Amino acid sequence: MANRTVKDAKSIKGTNPQYLVEKIIRSRIYDSKYWKEECFALTAELLVDKAMELRFIGGVFGGNIKVTPFLCLTLKMLQIQPEKEIIVEFIKNQDFKYVRVLGAFYLRLTGSSLDCYNYLEPLLNDYRKIRVQNREGVFVMSYVDEFVDELLREERSCDIILPRMQKRTILEENNQLQPRISVLEEDDDDDDDMDMEESREMDKKSPQKSLMRPPVSKSKDEGRQRRSRSAESPSSGERRRKKEHDREKKREDRLTEHRTRKENTRGDEEHDRRGRDRSDRHRDDRKSDKYSSSSGSRDRPRERDRDHGKGRDDYPKGSRDEGGRSSHRDRDRDRGESDNRRDRGDSDRHRSSRRYDY
Repeated sequence: MANRTVKDAKSIKGTNPQYLVEKIIRSRIYDSKYWKEECFALTAELLVDKAMELRFIGGVFGGNIKVTPFLCLTLKMLQIQPEKEIIVEFIKNQDFKYVRVLGAFYLRLTGSSLDCYNYLEPLLNDYRKIRVQNREGVFVMSYVDEFVDELLREERSCDIILPRMQKRTILEENNQLQPRISVLEEDDDDDDDMDMEESREMDKKSPQKSLMRPPVSKSKDEGRQRRSRSAESPSSGERRRKKEHDREKKREDRLTEHRTRKENTRGDEEHDRRGRDRSDRHRDDRKSDKYSSSSGSRDRPRERDRDHGKGRDDYPKGSRDEGGRSSHRDRDRDRGESDNRRDRGDSDRHRSSRRYDY
């Protein structure tokens, strides 16, 4: 019951005034401690005292989305919907800046485009400092004119989406709104007026005859120019020619330096190209030598086997087998005879040793 809009409240922008605040932020406001303790049973008269106690403005902050008292009082104003004269007095109040900011924010949510321009643009001349709490819960310094400019230009302020407004140019074309004159332009106009008045006073004080000069004819001007040219000293002409000569010399030096630099770069490129070709040639020669040496070492055992096989193939097959058998036979016979001779010599030595023992 305490969160319902009053019965005689008018719909704003075609909906319930409290619905101008998003549902999740509205539910956070209803659950906040400030709403339950300070905003319960508030009227338009008691709301002024709560607005005077504000010390900062802001939207939601913290990881668990807490709301500031500024948002709680804004929602309470949307709920009770105070009269327009009270909101205008809030905006015109110069003693309490947070009361003025609260009235401007409420008027931006509920007022028409014409009312917003008429009542909020004069606040752009208020340069007082205000404290703003950001999403991290840190206080930063701002100004009243910056906050009002944010209300007139941005689509979101204090984490609340602002209703759309008509452009000022359209209202000016329809003659519903006068062109805005900046304070800086007014200061410039005042300065111009003061300068004009000072110049007039000086003209009045000074005599007019001393300021007037007789007009000089064209013929006299031409004669003076001719005389000045003829009276020109030769030293100045020499100086001019010397400057031109120095200029041309510098230009030629610059051109020659550019040409030499270009030729040097071309020679360096040619030298690098020749070095690259030489290194590529050496690398190819090394590769070919390495391949030939490796192939020769691989082919050497093959050639040896081929020559060996070729020597064996020179003899017929039958003769080769018979010669091999006969050579083996002769070798075995010689080996047997040498063994027999060795045995006989051993036995003779044994007999002679036994004879001498007796």
